[in-house]
Parts: sequence; structure tokens; C-alpha cells
Amino acid sequence: MSRFLLETFLLGLKNLRLHKLRSLLTALGIIFGVAALIIMVSLGEGSKRAALDQVQQLGARNILIQSVKPPESSAASSRTQRTLIYGLKEEDFNRLRELPGLANVVQLRDTEQKVTAGDSRVDANAIGSTPEVFDIVNLRLSRGRLFNTLESDRGEAVCVIGATASHQLFPYEDPLGQTVKIGTSGQGSLMLTIVGVLEATGLRAGSEGAAMMKRDLDMDIYFPLSLARAAFGNTTVRRQAGTMERKQIDLTEIWLQAKSIEDVEHLASIAENIVATDGQTRNDVKISAPIQILRNAERLNRIFNFVEGGIAFFTLIVGGIGIMNIMLATVTERTREIGIRRALGAKRKHITLQFLIETTVISVSGGLIGIAFGSAFALSLPFIVEHFSGQAYPTRVAMWSVAVSFVASVLAGICFGLYPAIMAARMSPIEALRHE
Repeated sequence: MSRFLLETFLLGLKNLRLHKLRSLLTALGIIFGVAALIIMVSLGEGSKRAALDQVQQLGARNILIQSVKPPESSAASSRTQRTLIYGLKEEDFNRLRELPGLANVVQLRDTEQKVTAGDSRVDANAIGSTPEVFDIVNLRLSRGRLFNTLESDRGEAVCVIGATASHQLFPYEDPLGQTVKIGTSGQGSLMLTIVGVLEATGLRAGSEGAAMMKRDLDMDIYFPLSLARAAFGNTTVRRQAGTMERKQIDLTEIWLQAKSIEDVEHLASIAENIVATDGQTRNDVKISAPIQILRNAERLNRIFNFVEGGIAFFTLIVGGIGIMNIMLATVTERTREIGIRRALGAKRKHITLQFLIETTVISVSGGLIGIAFGSAFALSLPFIVEHFSGQAYPTRVAMWSVAVSFVASVLAGICFGLYPAIMAARMSPIEALRHE
């Protein structure tokens, strides 16, 4: 039996080799269907991987509570002077830190002050905080050291600077030990010594993680919160084009870290109730959790996989119909050959198996070519997009999509080749021999 299968397989390959172009055109539907499935799944998996990277950076167990500036009314915009009092208060922080199930909590205050170093000035974020911020927000140290609890409590003039801010302020110098100026001479300023430089976070502009933060973490400069309060207080004054805006805000952000991922969404809802005013949701406070980025990506990925699976399925159906059509024509073309084989003693199952092997070889070959083409295109797509647009577009070839597409190509060859093979086997040997 094994010898017969081998001979039949070799005969099928010989018949396909005699009609190379026709065989290739027959397999095109399978090739495109398999390649489309792999490429589309790789796009979805790449987006999911990017979301997972963002969650890992921002912390899957974290909850972010931000102060939100109230919308500006037309009456307020016409005033030359106005005072805004909004956002998180110190009392909010004291209540939130008592939440059960918390592993850690940290408060941040964006001073909104100008940052300069010599003649260099950048749009960096001068943020007062405590040493816990580096652990909670997963800010990893590249060089130097972080400021410690003692320096934070004393309000010492030290800071840790983000990767991008470091490159912009000191493009040709080692930033460690250098001094940066926070604020202006007229409204008060600080001279801070850089003791550490952070690694780049990898949060690309336009990503959901960057949108959640509303700022570039790599442009942050962290220094003790006690020093920020002593130097700048809770009031920020901005003068522009004959107008003055005074903002009073205690805290810009509060980060809560749950003990487990399962508690995140539950704690977020409790935190929303804690900061609510008279039972009403506050418009000047926003609560979000980085884990929601992954949840959204997973939900979109499921929808995307369903749609792309349907597209690939119909493409394979079209490819299978093409195989059936060509094989029916081949049966008609090889009618006399079938008659001769039947006259020499070949049984119906032998004829069926011969044509079935040919269709399976076509579909398997098309599947393998489609896998190679789809994988190569999916892996090269990020480089192509980055070359033409300068933006990162991650992809990830999923092994399950390769396995599924290969099995689907084999099944397409068997299912759509079965009918022509049965039609060939059912021919009358006498009528087949008379065929011209």
C-alpha cells in the first residue's frame, strides 16, 4: 500500500510539473488566502503586543487619578484675570491612601515651570514627587542613582531626569552632576543637581498609553515634592497677551497600586466614589487604569480576528472553487487516460486517490508558499512603515495562525478535490476509451 501511495504521489507531481503555469494559477487562491490570514493576524497580535508593552510600562496593577482642567467658558475667556481652583486635594490623597488592598500610593505635582540648563531650554515637565514614583510607574534607572526618602523629606535640591530631556538639555555632555534651573528669576526658581538619568520608557507618541498620561514621560524631571511645595506652593501664575491666569491645584496626579491585577477595576470604582463630591462624579478629576489599554486591545483583537478569519475563509473558498474548476477540466482532458488505467486493472479508489493527491499537492504547495509570503511580508512591514512614515508599527507572526492556515489549505485541497476525483472514478471504462 505504501508503494502504491508513493507511486501515485510521484505520478501526481509529474502531472502537475507538466502544467506548471496552470498549477500555479490554480494555487493562487490558496496562496492569497493563507497569506492574508497570517498578515492580518500578525497585525492584530502586534497591536496587542504594543498594548501589553504599554501596560507593563505603566503598571498592570496601577490606577491613575489625574486633575483635569475645567473647560473654559466664553465669559471666562474674555476676562483679563481669572483664578481657577480645581483638581485633586491633599484630603483626597489622605482618603485614598487608606483604601484596603493597596500595595503602594504616590502623589505628583506638576509645577508647570520652565526648565533651562545654561542657554538650553526645553519643554520638560518639572514634577515634584516622592521616591515611590519610580517603582510604581516602572521608571528604570539608566545611570546614576535615584533620590532617596531622606533627601525627599529634607527637600534637597536633587533631581532625576528623563531620557529625552537629558539628550535635549545636554546633547554633548554627561548630565550627571550638571545643574538645571526650574522656574524663572522673577517668580522664583530652583537650581537642581542631576543625580540620575532614566531609561527611555518606549511609550510612542500617539499610543493609548501616551494619551492616558497626557505628557511624554521621557521629558519628565523628578525632584522632591516637599521642595516643590516650598518653592512654588500650590499656585501657578501664567501671563500672556495682557491676560493673567492663576491656577490653584494641590496635586496633579495620584497613582494607586493594587496588590493584585484582579483588584484593579474594583479599586478604581471605589476610588471614584471616594473623590466624588456629594455623590456626584467630579468633572475636574479623571480615573483610569493602564490595564484598560490591554482590555481594549484584547476586545478589538477578538473583533479583528473574527473579521479577518471571515475574509480568509472566503478567500480559501474561492481558491478551493478554483481548484475544483481546474480539476474538473483536467478530468475531461484525461478521460482516455482514465479509461486505459481502468482497462489495465485500476480500481475506482485508485483513480480517486490519484486525483485527490494532485489537488492536495496543489493546495499544500499553495499553503506553504502563502505561509512564506505572508510571514515575510508581516515581518518586513514594520521596517517598511518606519522607512516611509518614521513611525513604529509592530507586527507579530502568531504560530497558531500558521498552523491554522496550513491545515485550512490541506482541507481545501481535499474537500474541493474530492468531487472531481469521484467524477473521474465513476467514469465507464468503455466510454472513457472511446473518448477523443
